[in-house]
Amino acid sequence: MTNFLITGGAGNIGSALAAKLAETQDYQILIVDNLSTGHLSKIPKQPNIKFINADVNVYNDMMPVFGRFDFDYVFHFAAVVGVTRTLEHPVAVLNDIEGIKNVLSLSKNSGVKRVFYSSSSEVYGEPFEIPQNENTTPLNSRLPYAIVKNVGEAFFRSYQKEYGLDYTIFRFFNTYGPHQSGDFVIPKFLKAALADQPIHIHGDGLQTRSFCYIEDTVDTCLKTLQDAYRNTVLNVGNDLEMTVLELAERIIAVTGSTSKIIHLPALVEGDMRRRCPDVTKMKAILQRELTCLDAGLQHMIKFYKSPSKC
Repeated sequence: MTNFLITGGAGNIGSALAAKLAETQDYQILIVDNLSTGHLSKIPKQPNIKFINADVNVYNDMMPVFGRFDFDYVFHFAAVVGVTRTLEHPVAVLNDIEGIKNVLSLSKNSGVKRVFYSSSSEVYGEPFEIPQNENTTPLNSRLPYAIVKNVGEAFFRSYQKEYGLDYTIFRFFNTYGPHQSGDFVIPKFLKAALADQPIHIHGDGLQTRSFCYIEDTVDTCLKTLQDAYRNTVLNVGNDLEMTVLELAERIIAVTGSTSKIIHLPALVEGDMRRRCPDVTKMKAILQRELTCLDAGLQHMIKFYKSPSKC
């Protein structure tokens, strides 16, 4: 029997990871989430998945969790996410440092074999190079969210050096999927297009992003359970760079929508001009092609149109 803890497991990536882990009957998965941005509806209903409503940033919430369960692996995915949300609540973002410290302290004292951390592409800030490589691209963002992720990475390295607690750091690049919150770009554009409503873009839309389907993200996370990926940083994303305007036009075409694109004033901060990862390591891990955007969009359209979503 192998025991997993997923903090933030009621979110997009955490819930999908739990569902995939639960396919192995010998795996027991505990999800801890305070449901501030996650939702109970996203948690898979499997007999080997349990849920506890708790705040990872509160030590007294997490201490009894670690005391009751004998975790082999911990995926620390709990965090305040979303550009607007993190800019509006910078103190809440900074509080996430407490969650990082709690998870690491309790893990190193309870025999956890390895902790997996959800960092972010935001740590890179405005790129000095494209694609952005884990080993050569400077981490230069000044936004609170990115600073906390960068500090978190330093905590993980320090705990490994001081206490021998192994880690794997994931720098996620725009993971999308059926359970992603509606305030992120692909769900927002898709839902507008399916309703033939205007698609709103901040600025000229020439800022670039790359979009990774949830299945590729989760498969990568699971494959890093192999010993070869200990104590390293890994970009997790797709290396197809496109403008936000191209994304909107593609979604309109795929859905056959009559939506019009409306340009809004550019965001004051937080909207980096380019973002595209070097995913050489990720592709070596997966040993397969990444999901193309059209296929990922079709999966989401099918989900949104399913009777349960009506």
